[in-house]
Amino acid sequence: MEFTLDDDQQALQSTARQFLADRAPSSYVRAMTEDPAGFTPEFWQELVGLGWVGLLVPESHGGAGMGLLEAMVVLEEMGRKPLPGPFLSSAVLATMAARRLGLEDRLDALASGVTRGTIALDEDGHGDVVDRVRTRASRKSGSWRLTGTKPIVLDGATADWVLVAARTQQGIGTFAVEHPAGRPVESLDVTRRLARLEFDGTPATPVGPDGDQTGIWRRIADDGAVALSAELLGTMQASFDLAIEYAKARVQFDRPIATFQATKHKAAELLERIELSRVGTHYAAWASDAEDPVRAEAAAMVKAFAGRAANEVTGEGIQIHGGVGFTWECDAHLHYRRAKSNDVLLGYHGIWREKVADSYLASA
Repeated sequence: MEFTLDDDQQALQSTARQFLADRAPSSYVRAMTEDPAGFTPEFWQELVGLGWVGLLVPESHGGAGMGLLEAMVVLEEMGRKPLPGPFLSSAVLATMAARRLGLEDRLDALASGVTRGTIALDEDGHGDVVDRVRTRASRKSGSWRLTGTKPIVLDGATADWVLVAARTQQGIGTFAVEHPAGRPVESLDVTRRLARLEFDGTPATPVGPDGDQTGIWRRIADDGAVALSAELLGTMQASFDLAIEYAKARVQFDRPIATFQATKHKAAELLERIELSRVGTHYAAWASDAEDPVRAEAAAMVKAFAGRAANEVTGEGIQIHGGVGFTWECDAHLHYRRAKSNDVLLGYHGIWREKVADSYLASA
């Protein structure tokens, strides 16, 4: 297995890194933490112009027709910032869901950036993110109504529509709600915009194939976990680079702290976690694109490992900075916030570790 990027992917990575360095410096990220939407329309249009918003949309619908591996390249660079805005919710999660559910009528508008979507899957509770869906859909007087709560919906207050996973008599179905206008909720990650959607007989439109869609939502969760891991990889690397740069400049006892054996050992351990996360993320993205039989297990492995690794790497990055690492002026805390948030989204790392164990024991 070749774990290096090909020429086209390396060119995409270089373009993404240069563009984000120019257009999304730390000053932009910090300014967006105070913005209600978390992004500017001008910046979103620039992403549309680059073709990134339609990265996962087939060419027949105005997109680039690329796969999760290419999306991983862009998400990793965005994770380095960490970038605010609805790219993950709309261009990745909503687009993947629309494709899996066969909602071709929504793809053109997604690719052109005319509309932005999101998904509502996460609910309170413990265990697999799909198994713990409790929101219900019932049919009354010929129309479908939703009852339940989705406490964490990415960009649920600003998206044009949301695809809601809800239980029916047949299993899990998908229901589209236009202009959800969720209630904004605070998050540890100040660069994210989360919303709470409360349904109390809310009208909704059933979408997707007939019957139980549990398998489709498991696939959406798996690929979403890989996308989150790609962001984690970027924020881990940025946190590590920031800490090492500081360690080289910070002098203690007449020598840079980067020369201390304790710092060197810690740096080596953190780098190991980053590189293992990198290989796992690349492999899981490839497995999804190739429809490899180990796809689901690879996704579970990388979310389990990268989620925990990112918490450790970004947390130790703050420690290497010492007291300054806890201040608002230092970007170290932004990476830690993104790491903790991504670990919880779609289920924290322990839940995905259980999935790996279940998969292994089933085949043993």
